[in-house]
Amino acid sequence: MSGVVTDPPFTDPADVARRLDEADYLVDEGTSTALFLAMALGRPLLLEGEPGVGKTAAAKAMAAALDSPLIRLQCYEGLTAGEALYEWNHQRQLLAIRLAESRHEKLAEADLFSEEFLQERPILRAVRHSGPVAPVLLIDEIDRSDEEFEALLLEFLGEAAVTVPELRTFEAARPPFVVLTSNRSRELHDALRRRCLYHWIDFPAAERAAEIVRRRVPHARTPLIASAAQFVGRVRRLELEKPPGMAETIDWVSALSVLKTSELLRADILSTLGAIAKSPDDRDTITDALDELGHPESASA
Repeated sequence: MSGVVTDPPFTDPADVARRLDEADYLVDEGTSTALFLAMALGRPLLLEGEPGVGKTAAAKAMAAALDSPLIRLQCYEGLTAGEALYEWNHQRQLLAIRLAESRHEKLAEADLFSEEFLQERPILRAVRHSGPVAPVLLIDEIDRSDEEFEALLLEFLGEAAVTVPELRTFEAARPPFVVLTSNRSRELHDALRRRCLYHWIDFPAAERAAEIVRRRVPHARTPLIASAAQFVGRVRRLELEKPPGMAETIDWVSALSVLKTSELLRADILSTLGAIAKSPDDRDTITDALDELGHPESASA
């Protein structure tokens, strides 16, 4: 699945950033460059980073910017080829057998394993997509799947093709733009990494985080958004089980805004801490570190 695209949809990384901005997704120069190169070279892109940095949202925004369909495969432990690539419709096959028997006919194996009985799962659906624009295929949280599933992906990632042994190899007329995401809960195999371009997404700096929140919670006051973004940035430096991501920051500002909070005070932090602390230990860690994190009464100054 490599080779330079003859008519790339973006002119340069700045064009990617601009088009994603129009799709309400803000990226830094590194991420826009990675997306541009993956698209221009026709390579899958592996995005890694802490949960909540916007890896999944990047694929969704690319689909919106390209005006192309988004096909999503959510990975999990035990994911099989039948759930990700393709499967046979056993019920229809059984009905066909019974119908043939009622007519005193005999079906050959080739009759039962034809495209009529083939069920497309996300990856084969992306390969066989026949629309005017190639789809964006999101293989989300690949690190949650098994190593055996990674091996199933190698042909597709390398050649934009899926082989159905009973039929033939299906090759994409318009190779999908593939984005894989990983939270690094386990190491991925080298063979999978070699087939992808790679980019690590960091949490956004406070200023860009504030702009992201401002777009999601437009009714919140600007000083509150700024102080909340700065506070969450400091919280992430603590030893937490789950550092708060952008989704938690947005939820927190939304909660503060609903409570008509105009500035970030200690009482407001404590009463809404459940929006950014997702375990009792994290809640205690943040509470104990409030003074270290900065005096909340002056956070919005």
